[in-house]
Amino acid sequence: MQPIHSLAPIEPASARVLILGSMPGQASLSAQAYYAHPRNAFWPIMASLLGFCADLTYDQRVQQLQRAGIGVWDVMAACIRPSSLDSAILPQSIQTQDFSAWFARHPTTEAVFCNGGTAWTTYQRKVLPQLSTPWCDRPAIQLPSTSPAHARLSLSDKTSVWIEAIRPWLTQS
Repeated sequence: MQPIHSLAPIEPASARVLILGSMPGQASLSAQAYYAHPRNAFWPIMASLLGFCADLTYDQRVQQLQRAGIGVWDVMAACIRPSSLDSAILPQSIQTQDFSAWFARHPTTEAVFCNGGTAWTTYQRKVLPQLSTPWCDRPAIQLPSTSPAHARLSLSDKTSVWIEAIRPWLTQS
């Protein structure tokens, strides 16, 4: 089986926040768009956080994130995964992104938010040990997954948790 590769990051000129997924699912890879699965809660949550309509085009939603200083990327640059589920990722196949390069391009990044457990675990175990100070000292926060496969929390509950966690980082001066 051939490795799959992540999408290019959403990179605002002055990123304050970086949101990390694990690896895009098949719907996102096919569309070449982050969180393209129609039942993924990411875009409705971002729309609530930033006050835009979730029905905007993908490019318009990306512009809203960029205006707010929110970057989006994946912890993994490549991996082997037979299905869209994170649990199907072959751990030995994981190749992480170049986060030193991200922080060099975006030194204004103040916090990292991981969308779900796989992104969190991979960032903690494979990325942080390779980062130098001050980048490894940036707060990293795990948020509940926006994937429809993770239905433990309602959309309303996920939205509340995400907004409570991210909003303070967007309103700091």
